[in-house]
Amino acid sequence: MHFTRASRSAVPAAVGLLALTACSGQASADDPETGSAGSSSAAEATTVEVTDNHGTYEVDQDYESVIATDNRSFRVLEEFGVELSAAPRQLMADEVSYKDDESILDMGLHREPDLEQVVAAQPDLIINGQRFAQHREDLAELAPDATLLEFDPRDGEPFDQELIRQVEALGTVFGQEEAAAGLVEDFQAQIDRATEAYDGESSVMGLLTSGGDISYVAPTTGRAIGPVFDILGLEPALEQEGEDESHGDDISVEAIAAAEPEWLLVLDRDAQIAAGEDDYTPAAELIEESEALQDVPAVENDQIVHLPANFYTTEDVQAYTEFFSDFADALESAGEGADESEESDQ
Repeated sequence: MHFTRASRSAVPAAVGLLALTACSGQASADDPETGSAGSSSAAEATTVEVTDNHGTYEVDQDYESVIATDNRSFRVLEEFGVELSAAPRQLMADEVSYKDDESILDMGLHREPDLEQVVAAQPDLIINGQRFAQHREDLAELAPDATLLEFDPRDGEPFDQELIRQVEALGTVFGQEEAAAGLVEDFQAQIDRATEAYDGESSVMGLLTSGGDISYVAPTTGRAIGPVFDILGLEPALEQEGEDESHGDDISVEAIAAAEPEWLLVLDRDAQIAAGEDDYTPAAELIEESEALQDVPAVENDQIVHLPANFYTTEDVQAYTEFFSDFADALESAGEGADESEESDQ
């Protein structure tokens, strides 16, 4: 099969995403004649225009080699049936099929990446971001002919819409618009459920646990949970601003107790990274067995919602969809319990 390299012609940056079909549509991921997303015959080539964080690129959808480094993209690309030539497999969640695929060159961890694998992979397209965003210039230098795209959530933009932007853009790039729309539909449906189930006044606090310590996650700016306050319109139990957007801020259990949160949203940073190690203490144990937190309403009423165990290594639209679903389940259950209590008092 003939492949042409992706063109990388940037035009003035624009916010949004435009998909322009130049010829006939690209074959789907399960097309027996192609076998994977992102490839089609030269006669059926499709050109699309995609805007990322740095500009607008006119891209040919015939790919011979794709590299992905943004952990928010791994499961999305997996859903689209995209084959990778290189990726930081050590960053991937255990559930991601790419992780144990020895045919994918391993770029290692972001702190000391093996960038020689970029040269070996000879990529046409690189999906970069998050932990690897710092290596953008190196990637561009090592693969000057590749299209380099980044969709990290932009400061000042609604976080949920930024996740949707990435999914839809990747769907356009790989000719998987229908699959992308399905992911977005599931994501929005769970947001709507949680929004409808939340009473608009119950106080909420975000916490992050790591290394046996409990940290505070500030609304809006805090790691993973912060944006949830804005997406769902949650009432913060504590208005304290955060300083460490990545790993949470120091907080005492006494301060948590004094804030009296009615709901706790918890990210166990070590859940997948350190689970099984002797010094690992699960977030549930740290919080529920803390003597100082026994009278906290969220603990008393079992209104603690944990983010998925693989969240720290995914942070993708699927992880947020699962979390919003879990939170909606908990809110709906609490609402039903409150209604039954009111009926019994009458």
